[in-house]
Amino acid sequence: MTNDSNPSWKKNHPSSQLSNAVEKAERSVKQALSNPEEMAVEHAFNSILRAENAFANAVEKNEHMDTVHQNKEQLDDLRQQLKDVHEQGESTE
Repeated sequence: MTNDSNPSWKKNHPSSQLSNAVEKAERSVKQALSNPEEMAVEHAFNSILRAENAFANAVEKNEHMDTVHQNKEQLDDLRQQLKDVHEQGESTE
């Protein structure tokens, strides 16, 4: 019998963690765009912060830098979208 408590190396790989974090951030930002309530925007900001931490870790480990930089570009786009949503929410108050 195998022990399923040990995740595969791919899940713990810094570039995989970055890709997963960026995907989660993208879903959170889409949620905030469709429903710009304070909680959704805050959740999206937190998801982006986690993805940025994963980015820093991937850079530190010198992981597949072409993929890492693609994820960084996507993360920058998500941050800008979220900033726009946040500013729109402030202007309507």
